Amino acid sequence: MPSGQRRGRWSGVPLPDRQALRRDELIAAGIALLGSPGGPNLTVRAVCKAAGLTERYFYESFSDRDEYVAAVYDEVCAAAMSTLAESESMRDAVERFVALMVDDPARGRVLLLAPEVEPVLARSGARWMPNFIELLQQNLTRITDPTTQAMVATGLIGALTALFTAYLDNRLAATREQFIDHCAELLLSRAVT
Repeated sequence: MPSGQRRGRWSGVPLPDRQALRRDELIAAGIALLGSPGGPNLTVRAVCKAAGLTERYFYESFSDRDEYVAAVYDEVCAAAMSTLAESESMRDAVERFVALMVDDPARGRVLLLAPEVEPVLARSGARWMPNFIELLQQNLTRITDPTTQAMVATGLIGALTALFTAYLDNRLAATREQFIDHCAELLLSRAVT
């Protein structure tokens, strides 16, 4: 490299990989902004500033703000599903979900609180909810009736959503261990019905 020439941000990154890396940076910025404690402050300009990219790169990956918000939400949901699918027990699932959603509260707020303030996420949330219900339903092996399984799984997802939302919103004074114990017990008590 000639002296005086600055190494760019993408030096050494093959051209085909650059767009994917920029998209990842935009998604990470979106999680932070959409999941911020004061509520989402998500404009294209704010996202680009947070990611250190220009709007040109935003529109390289997303057609508009709504598509982008949905992609951020989908990223968080996919990570949550993957985390839950890898768990070995109900308690392990709760511990993993707490680590993902509470240890990184921006992710938790994106998953649970952002759909309340972002109209585009009403559709995304409705699309993802059956996946979470089905995953839980598959683990209710001691309930043999599929209709009962579906009702129990739906009710448990609703209860857990309310619990995690309240915990993230600091409306529950439970310690982390108390919270995990309660959620695990809720799942285990219904899983053996």
